[in-house]
Amino acid sequence: MENNMLPLSLDEEFSFTCSNEVRCFNECCKDLNQFLTPYDIVRLKNHLDMTSSLFLEKYTFQQIGPETGLPIISFKPDSASELKCPFVTQSGCSVYENRPSSCRTYPLIRIISRSRDTGRITEQHMLLKEPHCHGFHGSQKWTVQKWIENQGLAIYNEINDLLMEIISLKNRLIPGQLDIKSKQIFCLVCYDIDTFRKHIGENELPEGFMPDNDIKDAVEKNDVHLLRTGLKWLKDALFDEK
Repeated sequence: MENNMLPLSLDEEFSFTCSNEVRCFNECCKDLNQFLTPYDIVRLKNHLDMTSSLFLEKYTFQQIGPETGLPIISFKPDSASELKCPFVTQSGCSVYENRPSSCRTYPLIRIISRSRDTGRITEQHMLLKEPHCHGFHGSQKWTVQKWIENQGLAIYNEINDLLMEIISLKNRLIPGQLDIKSKQIFCLVCYDIDTFRKHIGENELPEGFMPDNDIKDAVEKNDVHLLRTGLKWLKDALFDEK
């Protein structure tokens, strides 16, 4: 049976339940091929009380996205045989309250597009009904909007959209891979925020990539503020876009 993808509006309903009483419980945490967003990494490394650099070294690997030419971060699977998530346990997800956005969004898929003329983001939601998932047989009803609220997705979507602006500009203005300096600063801002904070304080960023006063102020605030400000600054640093 093939996957079934059904477009849904924000107020349309779908049935879904996920718990240890559903017989496919934990199955979606195997055969892993999961990308992590910048905000995913912030939430996970803080949950584990680790620096971003240690989290990246221990739990992830980096590759270049074939479509974007940008560095992307993926989980290292816990087991070569099952390719399961490093944080899945017999009783479920051990980092559940700070799980990645893709886990929160499922069984929905959020697709966004941005107008080149107005910059306005348009979003569409699809319901992904995979044949192995038995959660769709439950009686609990959700609208798309209620699911977004229940899963705490608003902040994830907001920061992911900032990253999508950068990806869109990259695809339009810089075909292929970034140069070494640009790749370094992209990885620091997007993925290794603690090292980024340190470099700003010590003025060790590559030549031509000195942050402005806004991002220096953000260093003293929390990771989310620094990430949000850093992503906005990155557009100007890489593409001269405000």
